[in-house]
Amino acid sequence: MINGNENPTTAYFVRHPRTVRDLMVLHPVDQEQPFEIVKKIYLPMIDYENFLTDMTVDRVFIEACTEKCKGGPVRQCLFVYSSNPREGILVSPEDGRWVVEAAYYSLPARHQ
Repeated sequence: MINGNENPTTAYFVRHPRTVRDLMVLHPVDQEQPFEIVKKIYLPMIDYENFLTDMTVDRVFIEACTEKCKGGPVRQCLFVYSSNPREGILVSPEDGRWVVEAAYYSLPARHQ
């Protein structure tokens, strides 16, 4: 069971994205991977916009949560959002402060 749902939640992850545009690409559905959100991170709008336009920069908020993303039967992710808590970026970090893989994602209504 993932995110309280017997059917795994999936998303298309992009390795080393530079901007949010890199995440908004057409892709085969069979390339989506299951994930679990282990931490939601709210950013003020200016910080969120900065994050969306440059995902290559070290981010302290990622480093502070990297340990939460280790282990588990599926990919463990951070969900970074701003004004809309249902829409944001899934971040799959490794050791450090940077985005290794990310996906754009809109949460189903039950996850508000």
